[in-house]
Amino acid sequence: VQLQASGGGLVQAGGYLRLSCAASGRTISTYAMGWFRQAPGKEREFVATIVRSGGGSLYADSVKGRFTISRDNAKNTVYLQMNSLKPEDTAVYYCAADPRRFVVTAESDYWGQGTQVTVSS
Repeated sequence: VQLQASGGGLVQAGGYLRLSCAASGRTISTYAMGWFRQAPGKEREFVATIVRSGGGSLYADSVKGRFTISRDNAKNTVYLQMNSLKPEDTAVYYCAADPRRFVVTAESDYWGQGTQVTVSS
């Protein structure tokens, strides 16, 4: 499966963005999907993940209550709604897909190219 992330940009603190991850090549209905991010000079970190059916999700503590992950299997797309953005959310955001696990992890098999999110103070 190929993943194409989009929707990043420059936004002021307190603003919002919605990231999209469009998949091609395979249907994502059999994949756990999720998002990671990597800030300059830092390790890639988990943001959110959603199970195949969309019936369950997990979030990093740093984004809980502000970010929402969702999926539309019919459109083969996963979304990350990011509200109340903070400067510390600035990073390149990567979507990931995993056909083997219940949720995505850093060891998941498929990754998109990343989209830059910059939050100004």
